[in-house]
Amino acid sequence: MASAPTPCEEFVYMAKLVEQVKHYEEMVEFMEKVFASTESEELTVDERNLLSVAYKNMIGAHHTSWHIISSTE
Repeated sequence: MASAPTPCEEFVYMAKLVEQVKHYEEMVEFMEKVFASTESEELTVDERNLLSVAYKNMIGAHHTSWHIISSTE
């Protein structure tokens, strides 16, 4: 019988789900919850990769928007 997932595992799962639909700001929020809910001071390799992807894509989207806005001025 499988044990119930921990809150940290649930947040990682949700981060992976929102990544699939490209909701990177929500992904960042879930990864911040992962960091807050973990007892360890270090994230796993998978968690670090998810955090990196979340911020990279969120910042990339903002950068693209800013570039479009500033090129129209």
